[in-house]
Amino acid sequence: MFDGLNAYLDSVRERDPAPRSRWEVLLYPGVWALGLHRIAHWLYGAQLYFLARVVNHFSRILTAIDIHPGATIGRNFFIDHGFTVIGETAEIGDNVTIYQCVTLGGTNPTNGKGGKRHPTLEDNVIIGSGAQIIGPITVGKRARIGASAIVIDNVPEGATMVGLKARSTLIPADQWLREFIPYGMPCDEPCEEMIGTGNRRIEAMQAEMAQLKAEMQALKEAQLQPASQQAKLSGTDS
Repeated sequence: MFDGLNAYLDSVRERDPAPRSRWEVLLYPGVWALGLHRIAHWLYGAQLYFLARVVNHFSRILTAIDIHPGATIGRNFFIDHGFTVIGETAEIGDNVTIYQCVTLGGTNPTNGKGGKRHPTLEDNVIIGSGAQIIGPITVGKRARIGASAIVIDNVPEGATMVGLKARSTLIPADQWLREFIPYGMPCDEPCEEMIGTGNRRIEAMQAEMAQLKAEMQALKEAQLQPASQQAKLSGTDS
């Protein structure tokens, strides 16, 4: 038991350099929320739904993290900070990291049955701050969801998703980077390629604007030239 707890605390320290010891990690709200969820989930599985909800509400008051007792969570799950909501039918794999203000939300069932309404996060997924993962979709292994992204479609394995509605950056995280990515946002060499592409587009637009300004100036001068010529002719006639 203690070996498993130590392994979990060490896995958190690998993803968060802030704590100086395992004792600090024990004070994290995400650690408390996960521990209390294990109890609530056991009660939920035993069909003691009211008691499971009591534990769930106590955990929410204590940690500001709301994990439905029915949610299935794997090993080494880490919620960094709080204010996260995880729905009833959510399924979370091993070594998943979620940052603050994330929602694993459900869709409104139209057939009168609950069914699978919430997302499935496979192993080693990272969800950035404020991201909203909605519906019975699957986020593939080692996928990264950027901060404030809204995801309503399946995410391929190793993809990095950003934006509203989230789109892939086309950076295959499983190929170019193996280590942990804080907040799910790679910001090294592969991103520089995209930044360079964006800069080139900006430079091209600036060049087009300069050309348009030159053409407009030439048109103005062409319009003013007949007027000046007419003024010269009028002066000659007089």
